[in-house]
Amino acid sequence: MPIRKLGTGELRNCGLLVPLFALAVAAFAMQSYDPMLLTPEARPEPRDLVVRDDGRKRDIPVLVYLPSGQSAAPVVLFSHGLGGARTGSAFLGRHWAARGYVAVFLQHKGSDESVWQDVAPLRRLGVMRREANAENYLLRAQDVKAVLDELTSWTGDAGHPLRGRLDMTRVGMSGHSFGGVTTQAVSGQSSNVPTLRLTDARIKAAIVMSPSVPAAGNPRTAFGKVAIPWLLMTGTRDESLIGGATVESRLQVFPALPPGNKYELVLFDGQHSAFTDRDLPGDRVERNPNHHKVIMALSTAFWDAFLRQDTAAKAWLNGNGALGVLEARDRLLKK
Repeated sequence: MPIRKLGTGELRNCGLLVPLFALAVAAFAMQSYDPMLLTPEARPEPRDLVVRDDGRKRDIPVLVYLPSGQSAAPVVLFSHGLGGARTGSAFLGRHWAARGYVAVFLQHKGSDESVWQDVAPLRRLGVMRREANAENYLLRAQDVKAVLDELTSWTGDAGHPLRGRLDMTRVGMSGHSFGGVTTQAVSGQSSNVPTLRLTDARIKAAIVMSPSVPAAGNPRTAFGKVAIPWLLMTGTRDESLIGGATVESRLQVFPALPPGNKYELVLFDGQHSAFTDRDLPGDRVERNPNHHKVIMALSTAFWDAFLRQDTAAKAWLNGNGALGVLEARDRLLKK
């Protein structure tokens, strides 16, 4: 299959590149499956809650975007980047919940916004770099386990507002930057330390935004045993001021994954901030507002395909059916 590229980005599926661009979301209504379609009554209700991990004496604030209705829904978690918060990347939480998912956004104390808020601007970068460490990496992975444990408890608690709302047999994990590293850790990446096992079997699919190779070791050793579906998302300008990740290093993750339901989205001119709600230090070009549309569409199709086992979503994700519509739309846009 020849490589075809369109103006906004490209989607790689197990070594193949198929066209993808943001304005194609307007064409989705022309087919049976539409990852951007929302019903009029889809009004997510965000709730601020706190998970208490008694064993570590640690609180984990979570913002839960709850879909309409009363039935149990699949659960997708999101882990923010270094210096972020549970309120970040809200465009994803709102869209996923409007599509029928319980979207749970975690806040990791010690590597969240508290790291820089009371620090003089010229010192913030140094402080942030210091907190991108192994201790916070481990704390974050343990936060995910604690949240999954508590969500399981809440859905069975007759007195809790989330009683019966969480389908804990269908759980997805996602995150950006340090949150992407966190997602990798709990959804299949192998550790250089043989006794350190962070993978959580309750996670059935994962989306990694701004993926990273390990600081030491071979990527194929780190990612060669990933057993669940993964969707990687990055951009042609996705570099970070902290950690030294480059576009080239991020693109090393996908080839190291084993075959079978593995995808990679590469956004043309996509910067590190493409997955957030705001500009970030280091941005060099104007943010493309269509990138959020692509991210929402692809992530939703991925969740639908692998958490709901929706065959139409998987066919769309693999380019079967939607490909002709996308190419036709691209030709129209270029006129």
